[in-house]
Amino acid sequence: MKKIILTAALLSVVIILSGQSTHSSFREDQKKNSRVRVAYNEKDGSIKKLLKEHSIDISFLKIFIRVFKKEAMMEVWAAGKGESAFRLLKTYPICASSGGLGPKRKGGDGQVPEGFYHIESFNPFSNFFLSLKVSYPNQSDKVLCDTKNPGGDIFIHGNCVTIGCMPITDDKIKEVYLLAVEAKNAGQSLISVHVFPCKMDATGMNYLEKEYPRQQKLLNFWKDLKQGFDFFENGKKIPAVSVNKDGSYSFKNE
Repeated sequence: MKKIILTAALLSVVIILSGQSTHSSFREDQKKNSRVRVAYNEKDGSIKKLLKEHSIDISFLKIFIRVFKKEAMMEVWAAGKGESAFRLLKTYPICASSGGLGPKRKGGDGQVPEGFYHIESFNPFSNFFLSLKVSYPNQSDKVLCDTKNPGGDIFIHGNCVTIGCMPITDDKIKEVYLLAVEAKNAGQSLISVHVFPCKMDATGMNYLEKEYPRQQKLLNFWKDLKQGFDFFENGKKIPAVSVNKDGSYSFKNE
């Protein structure tokens, strides 16, 4: 029987592929960047206080983000150990916008996407202090968008300028970025981001139908989004989202 000898280099590859780290956590890796360290120096205490007020142990933190374009607001929801239902943690104003109500369908159209996404990556080197990349285009967008040029690079970020992104100022991105870091560090692999044209309750839907009476295709799209909005509203639980062949969404319990 031959002996199998793993070299140090090969062993390190095995560790990386298995998703394990012998040296540092996600938080520690992020804190190697000076901007993240600044954010922790300024916001760590207030974030821990906020979570304590909601009886959430940071070691088990999960978060969920909702954006409402008409209201220019972003909600951060949170859940703790063993919880599937989320509660509202904090609401942040979106300080600048581009485009109008309606989904993003082409690169360069200036639109903020609408639909069901997740945080795709963390960017501590952003031109807008810190940023969280949103997973546009999703599978629905790939069906319904311009297939040759759907656009991309959609972020939640600092500063107060935008073309299709969601800026919340440098001060507030420090909080949201750190909440996302802590959630990922606690083991949350997928941080959902749902983006809506407005709050899709009865008042919101009446507004959309009044303002866009002849745009049935757009109204049908929004009615599709409303199903996901209602799913979360009814139980404060994030739905498992799938996409049908026509680009429409389906929702079920995770």
